[in-house]
Amino acid sequence: MTEPRRLLVTGGTGFIGKVLCRRLVQCGYKVTVLTRKRSAALKALPLPGIDFVESLDELGVNELWFGVVNLAGQPLDSGRWNRERKVEFRDSRINLTKTLVSWMGELDQSPEVFVSASATGWYGHWHDELLDEGSRYNTGYAQRLCADWERAARDGLPKFCRGCQLRIGIVLGPHGGPLSAMLTPARFGLGGAMGTGVQWWSWIQIEDLVRLICFLLEEDTIEGAVNGTAPNPERQKDFAKILGGVLGRPAIVPLPGFLASLVLGEFADEILLKGQRVVPARALAAGFTFDYPELRGALEATIDVPR
Repeated sequence: MTEPRRLLVTGGTGFIGKVLCRRLVQCGYKVTVLTRKRSAALKALPLPGIDFVESLDELGVNELWFGVVNLAGQPLDSGRWNRERKVEFRDSRINLTKTLVSWMGELDQSPEVFVSASATGWYGHWHDELLDEGSRYNTGYAQRLCADWERAARDGLPKFCRGCQLRIGIVLGPHGGPLSAMLTPARFGLGGAMGTGVQWWSWIQIEDLVRLICFLLEEDTIEGAVNGTAPNPERQKDFAKILGGVLGRPAIVPLPGFLASLVLGEFADEILLKGQRVVPARALAAGFTFDYPELRGALEATIDVPR
């Protein structure tokens, strides 16, 4: 019997990671999760077929790994941005990514593939311009953070390890993530436009995202930057209207831009009130198909709405 292929996953107990790890096990991979606290990870992912380690030193240099999936990173919406939190953003992304790349280089045989998270913030802000993986960028805090994150995932990568940097948009899932924060105000009709509402939100349903990660693990023709977004981004005001329609609630009460900036600070200015119109050109060209290419279908599949 052929041994299952082994994967190391960081961020495996997070919002995306828990869904991904369950799918990887279902697909027959042997999954090891790198975590800060094994006892907490066991409770978060009580699944057979998953091992947990608290340090890369627990793994021998002669062990064979098919791939590494790097999802670790302090969420950007974890609180108001300040100097200390920005240090956490960088350390949890860039320093860990560099550590992983260094570890892969020390193995007797390097993994075949390294899928490392990034974000659509890499592009900066371009108003209505349609952005694919070949587009330019405009600099800003989020762009510099993503650029350094991707550079850490590329520089020093072992010669025969294929690297993919997955630029993830707004992830829609039922148990956490940004949608959870949107639902309560939207159910009370308070989910109207943020600021002008004309900014683009590039989104992806979580099941499509984990399917895309699995696709990148296996599709050896793809490397480099890959957009992790659905094919049809929406303006924020239209996103709010569609969400209200799915919930059966009007989306009429706006959130003025100045108030969002006052309450949320730089996070609102960088992420919520501006955006990117991003499309997954490379994934589509490689033959990946989305189960949820349209926002309404994605929301209906994600939200538990009484019928």
